[in-house]
Amino acid sequence: MKDFFKYVLATIVGIVILFVVMAILGAMSLVGMVASGEATKNVSDNSVLVVNLSGTMEEQAGDNTLNQFLGSAASTMGLQETLEAIQKAKENDNVKGIYIEAGSFSADYASLQEVRNALLDFKKSGKWIVAYGDIYTQATYYLCSVADKVWMNPSGEIDWHGMASQPIFVKDLLAKVGIKMQVIKVGKYKSATEMYTEDHMSDANREQTQAYINSIWKQITNDVSSSRKISVDSLNAYADRLVMFEGAEAQKKYKLVDALLYHDQVKAEVKKLLKLDDDKSINQLSISDMQTVKRKKDGEQVAVYYAYGDIVDSPTQGMLMGGGHQIVANDVNSDLQSLADDDNVKAVVIRVNSPGGSAYASEQLWHQIEVLKQKKPVVVSMGGYAASGGYYMSSGANYIFAEPTTLTGSIGIFGTIPDRSELMTKKLGLKFDEVKTNKNAAFGTSSRPFNAEEISYLQSYINRGYQLFRKRVADGRKMTIEQVEAIAQGHVFTGADALKIKLVDELGGLDKAIAKAAQLAKIDEYYTNNYPAPPSIFDQLMNQAKGGNYLDDQLRVALGEYYQPFMLMREANQMSPVQARLPYFLNIK
Repeated sequence: MKDFFKYVLATIVGIVILFVVMAILGAMSLVGMVASGEATKNVSDNSVLVVNLSGTMEEQAGDNTLNQFLGSAASTMGLQETLEAIQKAKENDNVKGIYIEAGSFSADYASLQEVRNALLDFKKSGKWIVAYGDIYTQATYYLCSVADKVWMNPSGEIDWHGMASQPIFVKDLLAKVGIKMQVIKVGKYKSATEMYTEDHMSDANREQTQAYINSIWKQITNDVSSSRKISVDSLNAYADRLVMFEGAEAQKKYKLVDALLYHDQVKAEVKKLLKLDDDKSINQLSISDMQTVKRKKDGEQVAVYYAYGDIVDSPTQGMLMGGGHQIVANDVNSDLQSLADDDNVKAVVIRVNSPGGSAYASEQLWHQIEVLKQKKPVVVSMGGYAASGGYYMSSGANYIFAEPTTLTGSIGIFGTIPDRSELMTKKLGLKFDEVKTNKNAAFGTSSRPFNAEEISYLQSYINRGYQLFRKRVADGRKMTIEQVEAIAQGHVFTGADALKIKLVDELGGLDKAIAKAAQLAKIDEYYTNNYPAPPSIFDQLMNQAKGGNYLDDQLRVALGEYYQPFMLMREANQMSPVQARLPYFLNIK
């Protein structure tokens, strides 16, 4: 029997060692594949940059290397990498043009506008851009409309329908399980809490939502009108009657597309642009290929720091999924302190794309940016969202840029605390008793909702947070408290409207923000470095072992538009109870 256990243990140890060795070899192979992919790529003459619009666009794609090898169902396209690839393609004489392949693609309109502007800048070089798609979503068509030629499959269509926002309300759902949200807020436009307390939009929220989707749609139609030489009135008429159902020939007649081609015919047309014979192949470059093309780094360094996602005190923890990207206050503050201490960095551009989050974390971020600003210029470049906590942390910068379609403002604070007493006592049948030493010793108990006195304490706490938020904005934007209050109350604005009320300084993208930072630092020649550095292969591997991004991507694909509400419900218990953020789920289509 002793020998039996000895052999069993030896077998188990052998199996464990085998798995460890296999894991090490697998990791080494993976590193090798990544390293080989990062080798400098020579750009041959008559090359074409292929921009494949599929999956989702985030500010950076650098932390998704492993997902590419694991076959993630939801590919991530990085805004940073895309802009850099387009700029390098413009500068490289061997790249003759850009081919855009339209697919199933999700991105906020500010990011799309930034890529669109980069493509317009690319065309100034005299090079061509063509686009092709089987089916164009409204977002992909907005981007592709910048092309010299827009081609579509003869059986294809353009989903051109206008804009709508359909907020989701969960009050009745929570009531079914005996949960009611206790809400304390400041600001009549602070509508994030309505999903918990109402079954429809308030008048104030309807007013502001109508205003910002009108503003975004105006920008979209004006841009498409300029590129396609179609009047704005015609574009609105096409949206009203859902032109997508009229067929491809009709959409060509309306000048939405230039030609109806099959895939093999597209290749022939691109060869004509390159003046290649039929037997010659097209040298295609991907966005990742362009990352290996080096640019000169002359002059002084301007750091570009990417801060995107929900603002949190600490990372959201979960057993199954890693969730989306987050602005973790302690981590970002540490990074910004390092940039402040780095004498090689002469100015910092902070790219903010966030709907907000924890009010406490937003205050800490604001403070760290103030510390950074004492040593070197700080310019904020706003992405799709820089609202509530996202605006809080941005408000003290030396200069603020936003895209016309950025959603910003939302200066307000709220708190949401679930009342589970009905779930506990009526649904589950639990009973509570109580002894205490002081009047409010049981504050926050789950056996009952807050009473009026407790609510008054919470309201005072929220009010102080709101007053501090207003002061930060007033100091940063050189306004009085009264001027801030007139545009606060949680009101959401587009970048175009925010410019009129001095919440931002100028409209433009990351390129303009970088140029402004260099100007403020009084440097004529400069280059950029991106921060924070993407996680190492080992860190990504560890995240996958915890069930991180891969499972999260699978759920994103499976749940579609319900992914965000699902993640909200999952993470509700881990959120800071006091929030400075946009409505949790805008659901803009």
